[in-house]
Amino acid sequence: MSPDGPGSTVARPATPLISKVPEVTAIFWVTKVLTTGMGETTSDYLAHTLDPALAVGLGALAFAAALGLQFAVKAYIPWVYWLAVVMVSIFGTMAADVLHVGLGVPYLVSTVFYAAVLAAVFILWKRKEGTLSIHSITSRSREGFYWATVLATFALGTAAGDLTAMTFNLGYLGSGVLFAVAMAVPALAYWKLGLPAVPAFWVAYVLTRPLGASFADWMAVSHQRGGLDWGSGPVSIGWALAIAGLVAVLAVSQRRLIDVGPGTIHT
Repeated sequence: MSPDGPGSTVARPATPLISKVPEVTAIFWVTKVLTTGMGETTSDYLAHTLDPALAVGLGALAFAAALGLQFAVKAYIPWVYWLAVVMVSIFGTMAADVLHVGLGVPYLVSTVFYAAVLAAVFILWKRKEGTLSIHSITSRSREGFYWATVLATFALGTAAGDLTAMTFNLGYLGSGVLFAVAMAVPALAYWKLGLPAVPAFWVAYVLTRPLGASFADWMAVSHQRGGLDWGSGPVSIGWALAIAGLVAVLAVSQRRLIDVGPGTIHT
């Protein structure tokens, strides 16, 4: 079945590239959730260890370098792709925090703002390329839209997670449970109710951000704030090690697919 739907008339790039995004599997979702939590606590650790302006500047440079490397490679390379996701997570968290901490914007307002930004990216992407399917990331233009969308989802998810945890007083654990339940909704709608794959994917993708960040914050913050008080540094290291292990598994799987011989690797 076409990833863009039956009878799709979407124009294909004249000189298509090999798809540079991974196949969406269970390990993809687990790794994605881990990157969101690691990005949240790493951003908090850097903001409290370094001068906030310096932390944001370093985050922006690391984000630009990782994304530049991802654009430079010619095919999906697990460690390059997930490094870019981690850097987007850290910088996306910082971008969301700047509005609230730096400018005093309420979480509700920042959540609505980043939702509007994400909607604008989707509209521009759809109008220019005719599809939002991640199976179609085979041109520089689509790759650019894809990463703009990823960045917007991280910023939106950060704001939404803080909104439920702090403004709505659910706490970090309560927010984590809420978003875990919420993430099951598009999955069930896809499997049981026929929700198209594209909206199901992107709704779930947005929800991974507050899901992972809420549980990571719960592990890191003090008992007074309803957490386990493990500290943002140790939690960041622990989640980073878990990400590294999963990416290593993905890299081995990718190598085995390549060693089998020529053929198309579907992502």
